[in-house]
Amino acid sequence: MDDLSRLADMAEIVGALIVVGGVVFAVLQMQQIRQQRREMAAIELFRSFGSPAFSDAYRRILTLPDGLNAEEIRKHCDDCEDAAMLISTTMENIGVMVFHRIVPSVVVYDLVGSSTVILYAKLERWIDDLREELDSPGFFEWFQWLAQMLENLPDPDEGPAYDAHRDWKPGGRTRQL
Repeated sequence: MDDLSRLADMAEIVGALIVVGGVVFAVLQMQQIRQQRREMAAIELFRSFGSPAFSDAYRRILTLPDGLNAEEIRKHCDDCEDAAMLISTTMENIGVMVFHRIVPSVVVYDLVGSSTVILYAKLERWIDDLREELDSPGFFEWFQWLAQMLENLPDPDEGPAYDAHRDWKPGGRTRQL
């Protein structure tokens, strides 16, 4: 009877260890899945930056003088407002993704931080006019939030990436440069 009791106790301990191990494994898997979702969202989002339409819109908006209102942008060129709309909707999506921590803010800062601030400065009056025209104060609110957040992030004052990370070496099993 003693052996049977010990065996039952050991079975309970093993069962408890299996349950705890399963919970730990499940938590680790959930974290890995969340990380993969973030990475896929970032990849898809930034893939749009390489599209010819986005590149053209980006170029058009950068060449605009600062502070044009909606009427001035519409008159500046035939498709300037289309370019402004493409830039603003893209940045709006990025803002939402950063806010909900789908895409890390540090990645957005490194990839499009200064560009976002510059683009918003160029389109701010146009956005204000659209908000008034559409009676929608929340129009492109996440673009504005993103630009303000990126502008107010502490600057590590490292200088440009080519200087700040001059001594960078690949990690893991990658080929050393």
